[in-house]
Amino acid sequence: MILKSTIDRIMEATDIVEVIGEFVQLKKRGANYVGLSPFANERTPSFTVSPAKGIFKDFSSGKGGSAVTFLMELEKFSYPEALKWLAKKYGIEVEETVETIENKEEENRRESLMIVSAFAAKFFHESLLETDEGKAIGLSYFKERGFTTDTINKFELGYSPDQWEAFTGQAIKEGYQPEFLIDSGLSVKRDNGNLYDRYRGRVMFPIHTAAGRVVGFGGRTLKSDKSIPKYVNSPESEIYNKSNILYGFYFAKNAIRNKDQCYLVEGYADVISVHQAGIENVVASSGTSLTEQQVKLLGRQTKNLTILYDGDTAGIKAAIRGFSLLYKDKFNVKIVTFPDGHDPDSYVRNVGTSAFENYIEKSSKGIVEFYLGTIDNEDLKDPIKKIKVADDFAEILSNNLDREFRSSYTRQVTEKLKIDERTFIGVINKLILNKAKKESAQNRPITDFPVEEDNQDDTVKDVIGISEDASNLLYAEQSQEKEIVRLLLLYGNKMIDWDGIANTYIGPFMIAELNDVEFEHPASKAFIEIYSKEVENGVLPEEQHFIHYPDKDIVDLVVTLIATKYTLSENWYEMHKILVPDEQVNMKATILGAIFHLKKHKVGKMLESLRSELQKAPSEADQEILLNQYMRMKKVEKTISDYLGSVILK
Repeated sequence: MILKSTIDRIMEATDIVEVIGEFVQLKKRGANYVGLSPFANERTPSFTVSPAKGIFKDFSSGKGGSAVTFLMELEKFSYPEALKWLAKKYGIEVEETVETIENKEEENRRESLMIVSAFAAKFFHESLLETDEGKAIGLSYFKERGFTTDTINKFELGYSPDQWEAFTGQAIKEGYQPEFLIDSGLSVKRDNGNLYDRYRGRVMFPIHTAAGRVVGFGGRTLKSDKSIPKYVNSPESEIYNKSNILYGFYFAKNAIRNKDQCYLVEGYADVISVHQAGIENVVASSGTSLTEQQVKLLGRQTKNLTILYDGDTAGIKAAIRGFSLLYKDKFNVKIVTFPDGHDPDSYVRNVGTSAFENYIEKSSKGIVEFYLGTIDNEDLKDPIKKIKVADDFAEILSNNLDREFRSSYTRQVTEKLKIDERTFIGVINKLILNKAKKESAQNRPITDFPVEEDNQDDTVKDVIGISEDASNLLYAEQSQEKEIVRLLLLYGNKMIDWDGIANTYIGPFMIAELNDVEFEHPASKAFIEIYSKEVENGVLPEEQHFIHYPDKDIVDLVVTLIATKYTLSENWYEMHKILVPDEQVNMKATILGAIFHLKKHKVGKMLESLRSELQKAPSEADQEILLNQYMRMKKVEKTISDYLGSVILK
């Protein structure tokens, strides 16, 4: 368990804009920062960061909280794991009450897999640099590729000894559980139950998350035996999903954001060589086509993507349809191929940084432009091939919703293919319409629900009125409970100076007034309990106490209540001559109004319960007893309503 003094130092050092800015491209807007949601696929920014309050709020997904909460939501960290990530970033030594480093079986499976992967990365890296076999085979290979010592250390490159159980044996000796070695894909189980190393005799490329934790590996053989697969990659696991990860992104994200540009390459060596050349905004996907999750990851940093491939035009043409899907997310996509069989790795080593960048700038082409340049006139003589090419272009253009973009390329395509322009435009429009219908159908809400008829006795209803919908009552009640929480957060530490009430704080006053009220909303109830205990201890907890609280539900509630999507302009009144009501002008009405509105809802809930019991009462005598209770509660309700009217109107 991390000591509270350490947690306080971490919180004091943390700059939430700086932390979130590593994952989301933020732009300053007034006192806050905004960006595209990392949790939802959106085109208009609804993600807000408030440096003054130290919180973020994502109005698309509803998520919100502190920098710790953000890391927990985005990277699926545990609370201690997020704190340790921040501590590492800001150079703070983590003090814990219990030394957990020796306890290899951590509090959950995911953390256990993370720990064993980190151990593996360290083992392979040390094997590369400190063993005779690693130096002679692995290190010499990396040096031949031109990788410097700094680069090898930065990317944590390694070597797996060419032995059956070198890694597995050491891991088990150090206390790591066999099940996590198997589930992470580092070890393989034989039929007899024994384990052996998956990556024997291979140079190792650790795969990092956006936060820098190792979750998988790519292992390359250096043997010429064609029966041995060139690469062996980590299998999917609870921590590694290749669709969610871009190789090198952890090392590239700052450069991508700063340059507003990303280069996408194919292999590990391409990333490392280009990065080492000083062009750090480079990543690789696990396949030729980007996944939706990878696109989302890139889109947080930039909308400018240049795809760098070797001279295999056929391979690129096969992936072009997939690349065109980037248009839907408003990416500006370019493609570059390299001459004479070069790939990005060999080309940058051959010509150097400056010539490499110049070549990209001069050679990059848009998707349509590139595809047009690959068409062989001989191929167009084959009707089947011609139809296939025309379909490809229609699909590509239909993915770009910019009318001017489509118009500018439609004529070029039809002239090149020698097809009718109007017919081709019709095909594109049909594709656009079909996609729109499909998306609409997927997002259509279900609105038709069966309604049961109510056949209860009308005699009782004439007295008590038609029963309100219980869900509406509950929603209104919980909204009032949240309003109490909001007021405690904003004004709990302010002194009362009202007629007849003085020399006390709003927080303790509200808690005392609500001691007979049972909260229903779970997070609000928990908040009130925490607040009450702090007040009993002589402390008035402020919003930061709850923003950094370990309970996620508490954090979500607090951030939702204090965050606002819109900020009123300082010139609002001058521009529009409209005064916006200020709840602080009459704090007595604001506070007492909230308290008694909640009490009124509680009474309303009791009345609803009595109405239900009256409708089911088995005898006239039972009905009379319940009816008397009902009428007494109606008087209480009227008293509260009258009091509310007098308080609010004063």
